[in-house]
Amino acid sequence: MKRNPLVFLLLVQLALPVLAQTPAIQKPPQPQTEQQPTRPNEEDVVRITTNLVQVDAVITDKSGRQIVDLRSDEIQIEEDGRQQNITEFSYIPLDSRPAPPAETAGDKNAPPVRSVPLRPEQVRRTIALVVDDLGLSFESAHYVRQALKKFLDQQMQPDDLVAIIRTAGGIGALQQFTSDKRLLYAAVEKVKWNPIGRAGMGAFAPIAANPIANAAAAVSGAEENIDQLRQDLFTVGTLGAINYIVRGLRGLPGRKSVLLMSDGISLYNRSDSTANQRIVTALRNLTDLANRASVVIYTMDARGLQPLNFTAADSGIGMDAEKSAEDLNNRRTDFYESQNGLIYLAQQTGGFAVRNNNDLSGGIKRVIDDQKGYYLIGYRPDESTFDKAGGHRKFHNLKLRVTRPGKFNIRMRSGFFGVTDEEAVPRGQTRQQQLIGALISPFSSAGIHLRLTSLFANDTKAGTIMRSMLHVSGRDLTFTTEPDGWHQAVFDILAITFGDNGVVVDQIGRTHTMRVKGATYEKIAKDGFTYNLAVPIKKAGAYQLRTALRDVSSERVGSASQFIEVPDLKKNRLTLSGLMVRGTSMQAFQKSGTDLSGHGENADDTVDESDTNVNPAVRQFKPGLVMVYALAIYNAQLDKANGKPQLQTQLKLFRDGREVYAGKESVFDPAGQPDLKRLTTTGAVQLGTKMEPGEYMLQITVTDLLRDDKHRLTSQWIDFEIVK
Repeated sequence: MKRNPLVFLLLVQLALPVLAQTPAIQKPPQPQTEQQPTRPNEEDVVRITTNLVQVDAVITDKSGRQIVDLRSDEIQIEEDGRQQNITEFSYIPLDSRPAPPAETAGDKNAPPVRSVPLRPEQVRRTIALVVDDLGLSFESAHYVRQALKKFLDQQMQPDDLVAIIRTAGGIGALQQFTSDKRLLYAAVEKVKWNPIGRAGMGAFAPIAANPIANAAAAVSGAEENIDQLRQDLFTVGTLGAINYIVRGLRGLPGRKSVLLMSDGISLYNRSDSTANQRIVTALRNLTDLANRASVVIYTMDARGLQPLNFTAADSGIGMDAEKSAEDLNNRRTDFYESQNGLIYLAQQTGGFAVRNNNDLSGGIKRVIDDQKGYYLIGYRPDESTFDKAGGHRKFHNLKLRVTRPGKFNIRMRSGFFGVTDEEAVPRGQTRQQQLIGALISPFSSAGIHLRLTSLFANDTKAGTIMRSMLHVSGRDLTFTTEPDGWHQAVFDILAITFGDNGVVVDQIGRTHTMRVKGATYEKIAKDGFTYNLAVPIKKAGAYQLRTALRDVSSERVGSASQFIEVPDLKKNRLTLSGLMVRGTSMQAFQKSGTDLSGHGENADDTVDESDTNVNPAVRQFKPGLVMVYALAIYNAQLDKANGKPQLQTQLKLFRDGREVYAGKESVFDPAGQPDLKRLTTTGAVQLGTKMEPGEYMLQITVTDLLRDDKHRLTSQWIDFEIVK
């Protein structure tokens, strides 16, 4: 990556005249006041200390409906068979609003939806949809992909924080928890059968009828043992991936959920007791971690309902009856054992297992519907709870009873190890651990506030590049005062670009010393600065840039990530570059004319001094400012008669997915363009003086009048914020 600190680099050269538009922006309707559900605060987080053991539980009647009106005197909790005195008791309701209407998936020209990161207090549900592609057959992968798309289309709400994570995906494989459906749809497209995983093409391997094949299989016992070892290692790999996800979820308040979709987890190896212990230990450690992190794990058998008898894939001619019966019995045994692992994992963490269900999307809905609320129950543990027995901490079993008359189903943690949360959390992380931990975490770190913007562009010399602007808050850095009025801040930065398969495309890791004084120091301390990164991209596809920045003095860490899709220009489709915007006053805009590149050392000559965050990296504008945009148009069709393109452009503004302004369609003038394959278009719009503060989207649509295919129209958008 090339570093150009504190210097703004234009994506494209702006050489065309800019026509200012002054639309009468409609005032968005006032949002309806909504009764917010009671939410757990920091004190309600499930935790284990020497003074408090706190667990959560879901209690339903015999029909599966949640019971929400129990009193503390109607509950009894036991630790290792001894009844405890309940000191804390409450029911935490979660939002159960109906899902929003389905959106048009994969339509690049559909109205943009909100993609800004949610604040913690806005999050209603945090859901990790874990696809076990280390143990998913080719057939199951297809149905899982369909179910995930249906969830995104019909069930996901705007204030859900969701991740779609593959157990074999790698840390950069689109593993960011987000409310942005674009990133999630891209993650779904990467859910495919893993040929090196522990599952085959179908739910079961065919039973061979060929005597020679059977004899060869019997002779190759060593190969069978190797295959079993491979199965065990992939099982432990699956549990390790879920362990990592649960650790990432641990820092969030309230109740979180993980839904594991797999073809099963086998707990036992018939021939290797060591492997059995390894798997059981990994399971026990995972369930204890989930209990501490207040993470409920649900599991779903992606194979659906299975007949468990001979299928069309099994040979019939020449089949040894006794041998085939044994193979069929082993098939059934292996199937039930693989379900036992899923059942155990769910039951031990307060969730449930979805089995024998051919409707995977219905299974996901069952899991979502289960998260309507939960009870938080706490008690003061005995001193012996955390005593070491033989050098190891004991596992303490928990049991809950409802004394109210009737039949109830209770789902809660099965227990916990006698280790406090303080002992379980590693301390004293090194500089590298802090940076890498923030970088690979599925959540953004806010010790230092960062804002990342990544844009796609193509140049005749540089080729395809991903240009990124990382804005760093100067208030969060520690500046030390030096002689002669100098101020110094030292920070570490780590940035890695991942492809959609988790492979590192480019990376940088450096320590920077910033020395500034006078007006420059005051401006950086007040407004921050922009760190620019340019990454060459050789292959079209989905990419993710992850960045982490650490202040050396305070050890505060900030992180940010950006998802970007790089199109394939070789397909000769009408394509737009990333959209660059900035703000300026009407007076400065009229003065600058076509000079829109002055956002560097002479920024104050063209930008309203009262607005300090109007640059392309921050995009925070006050009502009444002029918002200037620029982007490039690639692969426009050329008229055979005059060799010129025939294009129309249109500007629209959206808020919360609703259109609030639509400009008139304008004819694009190609005069003076040096490269007709890479056209530059610019424009501006004056923001209404009564625009409500909040998040907005700018959309630019381009229509190629010379094309008659489905690619004659394309659009690009970018978010910005109206501030007071």
